[in-house]
Amino acid sequence: MPDWTYHPLRPLAAALLGRRRSQRAALRALATLTSLPGGARLMGRAFAHPEPPPHLVGRLGATVPVSVARDAIRALPVQGAGVIEVGPVGPRDVPAVRRATAARRCTVIARVTDPAVGAQVAPHVDRVVSGTEPDLVRLDQPAVAAATTALGDPDVTVLATPGVLVSAGPGWFQRVIEAETPTGTPDSLRDVPGDPRGWPAWVWGVLVGLGMIGAGLGAAAITLGPLLMWYDNDYLGMHREHLLALNGRLPPFLQHDRITMAGTMVAIGVLYGGLAWGGIRHGWRWARDAYLVSGAVGFPTLFYFLASGFLEPLHTAVTVVLFPMFALAVWRRPAAPRWRLRRGGPEHLRRRALTGQLLMISTGLGLLIGGAVVSVVGLTSVFVPTDLGYLGVEAAHLHAVNPRLMPFIAHDRAGFGGALMAAALAVILLSAWGWRRGEAWVWWALALAAAAGFGPAIAVHIAIGYTDLVHLAPVYLGVLLTTAALVLARPFLCARTDDVTSRPVRGGAARAARS
Repeated sequence: MPDWTYHPLRPLAAALLGRRRSQRAALRALATLTSLPGGARLMGRAFAHPEPPPHLVGRLGATVPVSVARDAIRALPVQGAGVIEVGPVGPRDVPAVRRATAARRCTVIARVTDPAVGAQVAPHVDRVVSGTEPDLVRLDQPAVAAATTALGDPDVTVLATPGVLVSAGPGWFQRVIEAETPTGTPDSLRDVPGDPRGWPAWVWGVLVGLGMIGAGLGAAAITLGPLLMWYDNDYLGMHREHLLALNGRLPPFLQHDRITMAGTMVAIGVLYGGLAWGGIRHGWRWARDAYLVSGAVGFPTLFYFLASGFLEPLHTAVTVVLFPMFALAVWRRPAAPRWRLRRGGPEHLRRRALTGQLLMISTGLGLLIGGAVVSVVGLTSVFVPTDLGYLGVEAAHLHAVNPRLMPFIAHDRAGFGGALMAAALAVILLSAWGWRRGEAWVWWALALAAAAGFGPAIAVHIAIGYTDLVHLAPVYLGVLLTTAALVLARPFLCARTDDVTSRPVRGGAARAARS
């Protein structure tokens, strides 16, 4: 599972506001979002946290001062805290506690030193304590092992102190939940039955990824060979020679569009294969959600033809073949989560990886915006000014020569925009949810996808002489950010770790196996 302590925006917020202010601002923002209708459910899905095992429900939480009680009671439950202790509560704090506990979704304990204050606050909380109860263990160190040791007593509730939350972040709760959840080893290829009807979801996910890679390579081969298929010639009423006679740069321009699209398809295939093999195969819900969100954007781009007017048979065939497999990959109930417990590793590598995570997510957001812009341009004006500068012709002239040229080019452009958005969403969600020490597959999936996406795009632009700096600046920036992110994160994501594989047992035996 991802290491839930790693939040990609924490380095940026800390740099702008200072560490404590950034944490306070983050807590307030999360509390505000969770207080909205459906917000708690949405945030739970957004952070992709696992559910606590039954023996841990209501036994893991935090102790916080009254000053942050309201935000903590709203925000921390979606991070995995089932109980919040507020204190010390004095006479002047009773109104604040009353406001903080309104519409609460977790157990709230008030810690008081004055019995009179306890009597006043008791109607608004679930329990009043004096701070010396043996069943409440307050931890002042973020080590997960200390929490799991204390939870070995079924009557004990473990509370993280503010110091733990400051150093480890609210995701500390999920690390404890992961350590306390019985688990097993992931499926291997030997476990896959021969009958396709019994194949698990991850197999279908891998097949979709392989299919996308194959389709992308096939599209590249066609583009570098004949360029136009017979149905392209029939639709246009023109062959490659006619396009060359019309404008010598028009065939290279079409090649640049289609090679870029082919590279993006291969990148999507790599990301889907990684999510399926590295995530869905382990029963990780976040990987299935990332897969679903990306595909839900990518596959419907087939219907761009309703705006462009050109329905490409090859695009349609790929969609018809792969979409049922995609549906099987995301529709089938995922297996129970399975993972390996890993040590945290050096702190300086973790912090470098956080910066890399921020850069990778920023790259994904840029690609998402770029894909949306390309889709809109492709379905409207078709060309950007630098395109017309390269071609040395006005769009109206092309339309006047052949009214079908513009819809034909628009299909390629808009389709690339849709594919770019699908790839961007996979990059964003994989980076946000999959950043965990020792998960080398995350690094390799992102690195290979970047090579497949950026490499052909730059190469074809140079090959055809379309080297306008303004046009290529976003690509160069993406390469720079991605390279920096991968360099910073490699020691963390690709670390050799001392793994302890948990077995599907419970109670003391499970804890002994994990120790």
